[in-house]
Amino acid sequence: MKDTYNTIAFPSEETLFKEKNSKFFGYAFPIESEDEVKPITDHLRKQHPNACHYCYAYQLGADSITYRANDDGEPSNTAGMPIYGQIQSFGVTNILLVVVRIFGGVKLGVGGLISAYRLSAQLTLETCTIIEKTIDVHYTISFDYKNMNKVMRVIKEKKLEIVVQEMEINQDSGLPIGKIEIKTRKKNAETIFDIFNSMFEIDIKRL
Repeated sequence: MKDTYNTIAFPSEETLFKEKNSKFFGYAFPIESEDEVKPITDHLRKQHPNACHYCYAYQLGADSITYRANDDGEPSNTAGMPIYGQIQSFGVTNILLVVVRIFGGVKLGVGGLISAYRLSAQLTLETCTIIEKTIDVHYTISFDYKNMNKVMRVIKEKKLEIVVQEMEINQDSGLPIGKIEIKTRKKNAETIFDIFNSMFEIDIKRL
């Protein structure tokens, strides 16, 4: 079972590609959700107020892929898709790739635009540090406080990562209840679930 994916470690440096007096500024950003796209592109619009096109593509997910390609006023499929093609070529996900164009007074034509946006995206990705990440499954484990030690023993033995840990008070008994959110690699998820699910007075739920 494949439970890893490639993404970029941090935002790229600005790259510049020139073609017939037009300038193409390239940027790459690691993202986790679509909500991050607009604030980033809005910032780039402020950074380059004289640009005429802010074209981008993004891809999210590993098991289930979501993507979008935006031409931002360039002829259809001459900007967004060439940018997205480079995301596919480099085999990365959870990434936003933006190419900002400042028009230089000479029209490039459909072929010229496709080539320019593709090369700008390629140059940008070549500056990035690409890393491998695991696909993780998150569980919430609930238990009476008296069972804390046996829960923590499994977490330690299986080297599970604790995401959130909190204590609540049981409204009926007035006794403390532990709640821990853990994450584990996808390939180990079923085994981890079975371990906790088989333990007395322990409740486990997948998030």
